Amino acid sequence: MNALSFILLAQAAAPAGAPEAPSPLMQFFPLILLVILFYFMLIRPQQKRQKEHQKLIEAVKTGDKVITSSGIHGLVANVKERTILVKVADNVKIEFDKAAITAVDRSADPATPAA
Repeated sequence: MNALSFILLAQAAAPAGAPEAPSPLMQFFPLILLVILFYFMLIRPQQKRQKEHQKLIEAVKTGDKVITSSGIHGLVANVKERTILVKVADNVKIEFDKAAITAVDRSADPATPAA
């Protein structure tokens, strides 16, 4: 018996009660579930943080104490369209991109009443 006739006989002798293949929707269900999980666990929180950071940057004004991404603490001396001028010491001012601001220290803000 050659190999071709063996393969043909094996295909013809398939069991009659073989289970049907699952529907295509059920095959893709785990993948769809994984995409939804990634959206709610990774993408959505990142978008939320990005919006909060954008609001923080837009709210920065002259006189605010800020912390930059490089860890420099200083007082905002001037706010421009894309950059800010941060005073870090007497007669020392450094210009940063607005995106470099990671935090604004509101505790030193004189408009905020002390508790």
